[in-house]
Amino acid sequence: MADQDPSAPARFMDLQDPRYAYMFGFLQADGHLSQQSRQRGRLAVELNARDIHLLRDFQQLTPYYSSITERVRSTNFSDRHHSATWSVSSLEARTIVNELGIPYGKKSLTMKPPLTDFSHPDYLRGIIDADGSLGWTAQGGPYLALVSASTAIATYLCHYGKQVTGTERTTSRNTRDGVYNICYYKETAQQLAAHLYYDGCLALAHKKAKAESIQSWVRPADMRIAPPRRRWTVRDDQALVRLGDPAAAATALDRTEQSCAMRLWRISTGRVATPPQ
Repeated sequence: MADQDPSAPARFMDLQDPRYAYMFGFLQADGHLSQQSRQRGRLAVELNARDIHLLRDFQQLTPYYSSITERVRSTNFSDRHHSATWSVSSLEARTIVNELGIPYGKKSLTMKPPLTDFSHPDYLRGIIDADGSLGWTAQGGPYLALVSASTAIATYLCHYGKQVTGTERTTSRNTRDGVYNICYYKETAQQLAAHLYYDGCLALAHKKAKAESIQSWVRPADMRIAPPRRRWTVRDDQALVRLGDPAAAATALDRTEQSCAMRLWRISTGRVATPPQ
């Protein structure tokens, strides 16, 4: 157990400070804020014991008494899962994070970026470290991905990712489990990872190492670059429905016949809203 580092900022959870922006993003995605009677409760996060270094950083950034405990237990994935938990019970600390946007209890659907000014790359890195992944695909290319049930967080990543990489991603829930799965590949993954995981940043060590390792990838000379995706507009959908024929629509809209056929099928089956006529 340790006290706050003397070099830590004076104001707890000042989200314009990169360290607190990261810490808040991580706790918002992977932490849990609970409350009991008589104003009791705690803010806690449990990680694999290999990541205890990050919990020690959180402890040093927190000007309230906090503890780190370890345990070994049997799980569905391991007979001996070794984990570490950081927790703080201070009512003042809990009130601060709650007012910034970490609700008590279940939060996966309601979490959203803070309304106050905050350090964007650091906040997003906290979200990615907690709920995302990055590394290498089975085909040997780099990727960076986030799985989230929150519409606000998915939309934020798509917006910020476009600002950084120029690559547009759309938000739509996975029909199987109702979550958003947003992925970046190859050069866009490298760009976003380099932007988020800069030298000296607070991060999970193993994810920072992966962010650095994927920078070594170089596109093979014979690998073509896919052209940017064109989004369907209401006017495009109206023309497609009016023509009712993928081949004719492909000529009129300067798209492939396959693209027009798929879009027409999605409209006819209700997967995409029928455009107003």
